[in-house]
Amino acid sequence: MPEFTGVRVFDPLPISEVVPFIDWSPFFHTWELRGRWNEEEQRFKSALPEFQDQVEPEAAKLYKDARAILDQVIAENLYTIRACFGFFPANRIGDDIEVYTDETRTEVRCVFHTLRQQMPKKDKPNYALADFVAPKDSGRADYIGGFCVGIHGADEWAEKFKIALDDYNGIMAKAIADRLAEATAEYMHKQARLAWGYEKPEELSNDDLIRERYRGIRPAPGYPAQPDHTEKPILFDLLNATERTGVFLTESNAMHPGAAVSGLYFGHPDARYFAVGKINKDQIEDYAARKGETVEHMEKWLGPWLAY
Repeated sequence: MPEFTGVRVFDPLPISEVVPFIDWSPFFHTWELRGRWNEEEQRFKSALPEFQDQVEPEAAKLYKDARAILDQVIAENLYTIRACFGFFPANRIGDDIEVYTDETRTEVRCVFHTLRQQMPKKDKPNYALADFVAPKDSGRADYIGGFCVGIHGADEWAEKFKIALDDYNGIMAKAIADRLAEATAEYMHKQARLAWGYEKPEELSNDDLIRERYRGIRPAPGYPAQPDHTEKPILFDLLNATERTGVFLTESNAMHPGAAVSGLYFGHPDARYFAVGKINKDQIEDYAARKGETVEHMEKWLGPWLAY
């Protein structure tokens, strides 16, 4: 049982708190440099060792410029981090996750719907995210978490660079905001694991956190484990995310501002990330019925994942 249920708000969250959680490797991917950044050695190790000598000086320059932008962001309060996370009583019914209004578990507040892998496997289960929540008929009281993070100010600052025809710093401003969004999500997940009681302070190093060497996952709607973006409004309503973080959903269920992250927390010790893969017609029909939507509506949202 978590130490609280309901939603905890971080508004604003000091940027300096999340900087140690930044994974710089994806930053270099923005600039088409493939490899991994070693923060301890302050070195970029190319995925193609034969190009290490050419790549390393360019990576060093990019990192220096990025840190200068980040220092300016902090010194001048150019970005604001607004975030929240919460825990809620929950249990699984089939491939759905019921979230309850309180510990009596008599009134359903909302339902998250999950999709199950369909590909043939040998000696391994076909996962759905619902598997990581205790079944209602087990009699075990379980919980699910959710979070939302938004970095405000980056789009406006990048636009100023664009007007000044400074594309380099415009891209840099957005790339730093993206790294801060992911770092905040990592910071929040750590706070959630501590509050959930299955991780202790200082148990893991920052490198352990960046490499996700911890129990629990934080999958997001629209990604491989749950490719359906229409689950996002359910999460936003549960967290009252727009009011608490300033992040809102567009008609296509994209998040604005662009540097934003949201998702669910699962604490099961065997929880893992996976890809649903291709979806067959029979599952679409079942999924649409569970969501109270037409098959055609769900086919529209899940088009790239359909096997037919």
